Amino acid sequence: MWLDHTMSATHSHPTIIPGLRSPYEPTGGIVYFARMLDKIRLHAQGLLPDEWVNALGFAYPTSFDSRCCRFLAIDYNALRERVLAGGDDDEILEWAFTQGRRPSEEEIEIWNAFMTKRGWRDAGTAKLHERLAEIGLPPDTVSTMFEFIDLDEGRAPKSGATGS
Repeated sequence: MWLDHTMSATHSHPTIIPGLRSPYEPTGGIVYFARMLDKIRLHAQGLLPDEWVNALGFAYPTSFDSRCCRFLAIDYNALRERVLAGGDDDEILEWAFTQGRRPSEEEIEIWNAFMTKRGWRDAGTAKLHERLAEIGLPPDTVSTMFEFIDLDEGRAPKSGATGS
């Protein structure tokens, strides 16, 4: 998860949250969306860490939740209501397309490239290095925020995702 604030000093590594998928997991070809749905469901069950709850949705303009909602032109609160009403990820994505917009294949390709490479030689690099330092790892441990998320959550980071 991309946060614009510092995690609490009590943050433990790895952060294991059963039922929370990797940001690489696509729904309808779109990365991150499934993870955002998982976070909504887990929060409703009281299973999301407290410091994550304050960062859900549009809490931070550069959070991945916020970016994903803007990409699909949907309101996070409406999405949360739809997710909690039930249905699978594909049904919810179709709902998002009808409530917001349906990106073209090229827009999805650009979205996926941006999201999977965030933190690699861009404005997010400093935040990635801060996040690595928070869990006691050197800056070159991983190259992207998606890789960091997987590492932080006990999954093996995908190698070569950045082209490095």
